[in-house]
Amino acid sequence: MELVVLMGLPGSGKTTFYRSCFATTHVQVGKDLFPNNRNKARRQQHLLEAALAGGLGVVLDNTNPTMDDRAAPITLAHTYGAAVIGYVFPRDIAGALERNRGREGRARVPDIAIYATAQRWQPPSLDEGFDLLCSVRITLEGHFEISPWNPGG
Repeated sequence: MELVVLMGLPGSGKTTFYRSCFATTHVQVGKDLFPNNRNKARRQQHLLEAALAGGLGVVLDNTNPTMDDRAAPITLAHTYGAAVIGYVFPRDIAGALERNRGREGRARVPDIAIYATAQRWQPPSLDEGFDLLCSVRITLEGHFEISPWNPGG
């Protein structure tokens, strides 16, 4: 049982990564999944807790740019004895803007959302409670390349 925390700008490839690597093994939880809910944080916490209590692997599919955004889910995962693995997507504003332009409907976010998330970005660390941190890069062929997280690079 594990909690996978995805971290990156809107349009960085987090949801595509989830679909490619975790859709058959983990429950996806993220605030974008319930756009009409007035208290998204409470709904997300409820869904995380239900999945973890049921012994399921969970992917937290949000931008998760700050330590505060990541703290409650990490604490909850530890309460249920789950490992916490973080996947960090590069803070590539130009790439995120380009991928976002290819989105349609509600999937497309205003450009300011990408800039605002980049401004709030705090690099994760193992000290937050992660058991493992990895970097995820999208190759030119559209594949995902995973490597150990290097906060300086």
